[in-house]
Amino acid sequence: MPGSPGSSGPVPEAPDPLRRLARGAFGKGAPRARRARALWAAGTGVAAAALLLPLVSAGPYATAEQRGTSRLQQQFADAAEDHDVPESVLLGVSYLQSRWDAHGGAPSVSGGYGPMHLTDARTALARSAAAHGGHFGSGSEDPRGDTARPALKTAAATDGDEALKPGELPARLRTAERAAKLTGLTRKELRESTAANLRGGAALLAAAQKKLGRPLSPDPADWYGAVASFPAASERGTGTAFADDVFDVMRSGEQRTTDSGQRVRLDADPALRADPSQVDGTGQAGLRSAPGQKPECPRSVSCEWLPAPYEEYTDDDGNPNYGNHDKARRPASASVDYIVVHDTEGNWDTVMDLIQDPEYVSWNYSLRSSDGHIAQHVRGKDAAWHAGNWYVNAKSVGLEHEGFLTDPDAWYTEAMYRSSARLVRYLVDKYDIPLDRQHILGHDNVPGVTSANIPGMHTDPGPYFDWQHYFTLLGRPFTSKGAPDGKLLTIRPDYRKHRPEYTKCDDSGDPCPAHGSGAVRLHTAPDADSELVQDIGLHPGGKSTTGVNDTGARASTGQQYAVAGRKGDWTAIWYLGQKAWFHNPKKQPTAVPARGRLIVPADGKDEIPVYGRAYPEKEAYPEGIPAQELSPLPYRIKAGQAYAAGLKTRGEYLYAKEFDPEAEKFKVVRGDLTYYQIQLGHRVAFVKAEDVKVIRS
Repeated sequence: MPGSPGSSGPVPEAPDPLRRLARGAFGKGAPRARRARALWAAGTGVAAAALLLPLVSAGPYATAEQRGTSRLQQQFADAAEDHDVPESVLLGVSYLQSRWDAHGGAPSVSGGYGPMHLTDARTALARSAAAHGGHFGSGSEDPRGDTARPALKTAAATDGDEALKPGELPARLRTAERAAKLTGLTRKELRESTAANLRGGAALLAAAQKKLGRPLSPDPADWYGAVASFPAASERGTGTAFADDVFDVMRSGEQRTTDSGQRVRLDADPALRADPSQVDGTGQAGLRSAPGQKPECPRSVSCEWLPAPYEEYTDDDGNPNYGNHDKARRPASASVDYIVVHDTEGNWDTVMDLIQDPEYVSWNYSLRSSDGHIAQHVRGKDAAWHAGNWYVNAKSVGLEHEGFLTDPDAWYTEAMYRSSARLVRYLVDKYDIPLDRQHILGHDNVPGVTSANIPGMHTDPGPYFDWQHYFTLLGRPFTSKGAPDGKLLTIRPDYRKHRPEYTKCDDSGDPCPAHGSGAVRLHTAPDADSELVQDIGLHPGGKSTTGVNDTGARASTGQQYAVAGRKGDWTAIWYLGQKAWFHNPKKQPTAVPARGRLIVPADGKDEIPVYGRAYPEKEAYPEGIPAQELSPLPYRIKAGQAYAAGLKTRGEYLYAKEFDPEAEKFKVVRGDLTYYQIQLGHRVAFVKAEDVKVIRS
């Protein structure tokens, strides 16, 4: 590519939008901006000047080679200088929106484009909503997952067209329109040109600063209010939480290579402080939570209480029914052991309508992509209907992230990742949940309750969710532990470089766009041309595929497995009762050594059954509560195999099948039967403690 490292040819003439940007950056108005920045550097001493030196060059690049990996850094500098915005502020805001990635010009889940995440919903969201089906309304999964009750029938989610009329779109979905008016650039240029996108973002920040009646100061501390205004959220708390995150990034500094191969750096400014009172003039309203109905959230996030309705209704067959969750008294009545990560498969406004429908299903929290705002719908003490497995529902908290599994470039913002991580840290501390991938589950890791339920289980958040980054934000990155030739490993590919091909992201028949992934593909032999391992529960009599929704031959970042063999650059693990091989070269490993406990069949047992739920023995059920069948899944663990062990728990069943506003009629049945949770395949499962023994890896 011309201008890339190692090329020696002339740099081609920039396209028209970039020529216009160059004239803007170095033409009228530029000398005043440069004088202001020079005076600021002189007035703040050598240290401040040194901070700027790696980021801003004195003029155009001298050679094509210099442009190769620092072009984006220079574009940040030019946009900041052109609009008198401190460069660190522009870099910090962009990092929270996109981590400086351009995503090949594709829109985010909330219709944002480019490093500044300028939203143009008229272009992006209407197409996106029409192209994706609803989450809980699609497929055959019963989100409640309680075989003691008839399967819960929910209407498919609407495509959201009613919520996407351009004249009614909230300001947070129309920031590109505002940027176009401020810069004279078209929305198309703002979407497709990185330089234009950065200039548009800088213009929005400068306009917000002027609206607050504040000068275009060279001091980043003076821009807290403008940063809080940038996501164009209507809620005051959302703007404050966003600005806090941006200023945290500016204090700590960041550097990374973007998805287009550009190296970008934001130097740390640990002494940076800001005055939160600057948000007083932003016009953002308070959150809509009613007095006395505060959400259960950490103070460091923007969070509102928007309750899912717990009420009776008459279904389409004329039968009395109720929705859309069950009352309990967790953790006093039963422990909360899991957090389940979902994506919504719908845009925020449509999902907010659905959660308020008693005939729909429920989850505990929703997280918005554009700015990380959170809405809580079901109290932590109650059981929401979200995971497709009643045992997991009864012992989990469900988090829905605005996103689309089959659209890899409908990317999650850094703001949402960080907000979600803060919420999870709050929840694991509150409920004493271990921070690992046997307790922080994707919806795609939840087992079917019986063999018949396996094919209908949902597959979100899918192979494009960045679990390594998520757990890094949680303070528990997946690291190498133990000996290289040990018996336990953690899946950990390099998300950016690891790009397995997936199919069926749409109806075209073409492969999905090449994209980073945290999942590795599993084969029957140490050969990329060998067949994929079979999941007999998901594909009875059939074969696993490369489909983006096919979890039958897939291991995900953070999951741990017992080593079953090694050959050259390939490693085998025990997976669904069989050896499964994946490419694991030393130069770019896709797994790292781990330490922990392993489960093996007890002495004298040739094979043992596995279960999708940890229910008590029949004798434990009191009169009036029907005993739930211990229904084994179709998989078997044979002697000589081993699986990573998770929690040990007594069999437990939450009986709550009547409308009960006072939470008096529910019962928790416990028995003597105990289970270990294991990483069986892509999904977890349970084995009886009496069937196994525990060994150290």
